[in-house]
Amino acid sequence: MTDSPPWADLFGHPEPYPEQADGIDAAVDAAADGGFLALEGACGTGKTMLALTAGLDRVRDPDSDFERVFVLTSVKQQLRQFETDLRAVNENLPSDYDPVSGLTLVGKADVCPYARENRGGIDRENVYERCEGLRERTRNLVGDGGATTTANLVSEARSQQVGLMDSGSAGPAGGTAAADSGAPDADYLSVDGEPTPYRPDTEEYDDVEFCPFYAGFLDDLPEDGEPAEAVPFDVTELGHVDADELVRLAAGHGSCPHSIMGALVPEVEVVIGNYYHAFDPVTTGTFTGALLDDSTFVVCDEAHMLEPRVRDLVSDAVADASLRDAENELTRVVQPLSFESAGAKSDDAALVRGELEDADVTVEEIEAVREFYADLRGELDRRVTAHLDRERPDWRASMRDLDDEEIPLRDPEEPGEDAITEWADGEGYGERVWARAEQVGAVVKRVLDSLEDEDKQRAAPGVGRTLNAWYRQGHTDFFRAIELERTFDETEPPDSWRRAYNARLALHNCLPSEPIGDRLAEFGGGVLMSATLEPMDLFREVTGLDHLAERGRPVIERTYGLSFPEENRASLAVDAPKFTHQNRGAPGEENPTRLAHLDATAAVARRDGNVLVGTPSYAEATWMAESLSARLDKPVLLDESSGDRETESLKDDFFAGDGKVLVTSLRGTLTEGVDYRGDRLSAAVVCGVPIINTARPQTRAVITAYDRRFESGFETALTVPAVRKARQAVGRVIRGPDERGVRVLLDARYARDSWNAVREYLPDHEREEYQPVSPDMLDVALDRFASRR
Repeated sequence: MTDSPPWADLFGHPEPYPEQADGIDAAVDAAADGGFLALEGACGTGKTMLALTAGLDRVRDPDSDFERVFVLTSVKQQLRQFETDLRAVNENLPSDYDPVSGLTLVGKADVCPYARENRGGIDRENVYERCEGLRERTRNLVGDGGATTTANLVSEARSQQVGLMDSGSAGPAGGTAAADSGAPDADYLSVDGEPTPYRPDTEEYDDVEFCPFYAGFLDDLPEDGEPAEAVPFDVTELGHVDADELVRLAAGHGSCPHSIMGALVPEVEVVIGNYYHAFDPVTTGTFTGALLDDSTFVVCDEAHMLEPRVRDLVSDAVADASLRDAENELTRVVQPLSFESAGAKSDDAALVRGELEDADVTVEEIEAVREFYADLRGELDRRVTAHLDRERPDWRASMRDLDDEEIPLRDPEEPGEDAITEWADGEGYGERVWARAEQVGAVVKRVLDSLEDEDKQRAAPGVGRTLNAWYRQGHTDFFRAIELERTFDETEPPDSWRRAYNARLALHNCLPSEPIGDRLAEFGGGVLMSATLEPMDLFREVTGLDHLAERGRPVIERTYGLSFPEENRASLAVDAPKFTHQNRGAPGEENPTRLAHLDATAAVARRDGNVLVGTPSYAEATWMAESLSARLDKPVLLDESSGDRETESLKDDFFAGDGKVLVTSLRGTLTEGVDYRGDRLSAAVVCGVPIINTARPQTRAVITAYDRRFESGFETALTVPAVRKARQAVGRVIRGPDERGVRVLLDARYARDSWNAVREYLPDHEREEYQPVSPDMLDVALDRFASRR
């Protein structure tokens, strides 16, 4: 490039698109003043490299206060894209530049050596409980008054292998005397083929189980130094370190990969994670808090999902089973004191008394909270039973046929105190019990961790924290309900709803704009980006960006449409009958609306290549797939609500071989963040506007909260997110300058103005491009596009 900008050497490709260059400059300018860039860029416009380059420019600028880039994304596919682009940056850096250091954050299950190999009684299901227990016992062995030292624990664990090798019964893979003599390989734990210094199972010292990897990390910690000094490799020379590389380097050395990850978090230049790592209170409080300051340039990818994802993270719930477990835990704490009162002296009673004194919690407070939990479960039981008796009088005889339920605890459209709080006040459970529940839960955990030699997550801390929030939070922006999740537990009595349901007391944050804005304010600046942010004024409102702007933090906007040749795509808004629930009826019902949508979808689907069809729900997807199968010669695949493994297998089937049709829900995972590059996708059809069910009490409460704050509750909370879902789906088709494809929005609401039209929520460039087409002219439009080849 001539007159190269300052960031040119950090850009990972030969030359940026014009939109990329403009976006990088805008992001750099915004961050220089402590502000943010709100960026909508069509699929294929290089947003990932744009954001990385802008952030790295700020980090590498000696006159800047930024020290790192913190990437947040809600889609695994996009996380991989950031890893790929960061590696491209490093591969193309000038020779006199140091590599950009990076780290991908994952959970313990992904990096624990035992969990990855399913050894030591640790698997992906119990890794958190087992890890915390093993760490606690390891610290107790080596702490003040402990029985030994970390060096001794590590030496003992490693000597087990030395003994095996000396005995000739085994030898490490590749090159020991035992191995050379033909003895079988040593019984080392290997992770993804990388040998570690320890046996496949956890170790014991004086009959106390401990984790040798965690002991190794503690042994490497300098007495008065920083955790980063325990990292056994130089991350500044490695470039980006993903989960597999982290495990190989840490476990191979004999240190805990998750602890090494935590030590590296504040040290690397790029941290890649998900929304939990910035917005979940527990995660930020225990793991990523060091990133939440003005030396961090934050990148929020897939930012159209920021509001709903953070709403979930800043909402909370307490399960009926958790209440039961918490009550039992409180009972176990006070039992030793009850026995002591009866004349039985015990060390357990002395331990409990000591912990309570240190925490300034009284026995009377624990007993009051325990009584509250027991009565709260009774009230929950009464309300659920009354609801089912009223709504489903035959529920006891048809438990296997019950559906999920939501029982509101106030009128969703009239903010006011909820029924549980009113009940508690009437029973004499005032502020003292609600407010002390969190502190009581914390001390109960400490006591039980000392009394009981088992790895177990305690219920009392989480229950206390949630109930404390239940009492503190307001009743306009928060909505409280009882949620019933369908299950079947034959251990429960046959006439109890607990046999059919898991129940939760749910505390929903209807308006997350304040916590989003407050958290963004902690960063020094950054980029919020997606292929679908428009209308930008609404996006700024619901994410708190307007609030930041009012406080002097500049917010710059950019919207980039597709810059690829327009002749390579057909963009059609088909004026078919509105695919609303009222018009279409139940799946399988034959009526003009369904027939029109089926005809139009089939017209696109029978064309060459792979075709993606998005419907408002999985039930509608099933109907569409079955109907298309009866009409088409090409295979029709149906995506159902399933796990990652099944979804990946379905994608592989779709991409393999000749053209197919893939039908899914627009609220699923196949219409966002998936890379349909090259010839993987020739067309996408969106049937209807995927507005969520407005009958749910929580949804009505959200609409009411938005009405009060923004005076446009339905549009802001439901219509705009639905249009973004549709735009995400059709955006899968064109990913590069040489790709061709058809994009179809199938519903009159996209095609023309009416009382419930959504055309106004398309950005200007898309309104111009998506020209209305009548259903009878759809084939003509498709033929015209095909003739351009």
